[in-house]
Amino acid sequence: MYKHKIAIVGATGAVGTVFLKMLEDRKYPSELLRIFASKRSLGKKIDYLDDHLFVEEIQEDSFFDSDFVFISATTSISESIAELAVKSGAIVIDDSSAFRLSEEVPLVIPEINSKDLTAHKGIVSIPNCSTTPLAMVLACLTQLSRPLRVITDTYQSVSGTGSAAVSELLNQSKSVAVGKEVLKDVYPHQIAFNLFPHIDDLQSNGYTKEEMKMVLETKKILHRPDLEISATCVRVPVIVSHSQSVHIEFENEVKVDDAIEKLDNFPGIKILDDLNNNIYPTPLDAAGKDDVFVGRVRADSYRSNILVLWVVTDNLRKGAALNALQISDSMIEMKLVV
Repeated sequence: MYKHKIAIVGATGAVGTVFLKMLEDRKYPSELLRIFASKRSLGKKIDYLDDHLFVEEIQEDSFFDSDFVFISATTSISESIAELAVKSGAIVIDDSSAFRLSEEVPLVIPEINSKDLTAHKGIVSIPNCSTTPLAMVLACLTQLSRPLRVITDTYQSVSGTGSAAVSELLNQSKSVAVGKEVLKDVYPHQIAFNLFPHIDDLQSNGYTKEEMKMVLETKKILHRPDLEISATCVRVPVIVSHSQSVHIEFENEVKVDDAIEKLDNFPGIKILDDLNNNIYPTPLDAAGKDDVFVGRVRADSYRSNILVLWVVTDNLRKGAALNALQISDSMIEMKLVV
């Protein structure tokens, strides 16, 4: 059934671990996989199906036999490895921000713009983990009316920073519970029982890099350079799943019932919306699941062309690993890889 050889760079990280688990769930043959990570993980043995995979060090010839190279590492690592993989004949599917805004690199969410894959030149980028659910909701609701302006506030889990941030949250929580000193390393502030409106570096316009990722990436994916987007990104003490409060202004009036119907029938989106019975998406609901969950869909109190809604997604799955895997599936289906 499977024939394409896959290399995973960053296989021991938060996203890489989920990616491997998804391949394992598919029973993807171990002999078609090679895994790579940082030097501190070299030689590490990872259980996979009834076999083991061993972490390797990247060499000049590491990707000669790979059809796909999935990179989930830092931007600098992506920049140093991607071209090597392409020259080796592989297709790179990159999880970093290194190539997302490059005109020559498709930025893809398969449910929205898989056609953009036909223009690839060896590298395909996946969006930021908060961009993906926002873009999917906007793409869906465009069927009802053209979005003009979007305001979104995110509540992003610590796993978006990586495994070390998850450990920091857990360790700080234990320290607070027993009255011990809280140690900080990954974040500039205590994250346990706290939150802060600061994700990534501050830009010259007063927004952070994370906020501008959402703005620029969403415009590129939707092919809407005119779309007005403003974002505030907040880090919260949640392990997995990013949440968003989204306000969308449309060209025309959009009825709530129509929006819910469209959303619930859009690939990859699931509605959880019954406030009277306390049914709405939470991070725990989304964790470990593939869908973009939407709830609290309501009309603006003053304007009939504005909708307000709540969106929650597992940032490690649809926000990263699943989207990358769906891209490879799409490329195979579209016969873009032999």
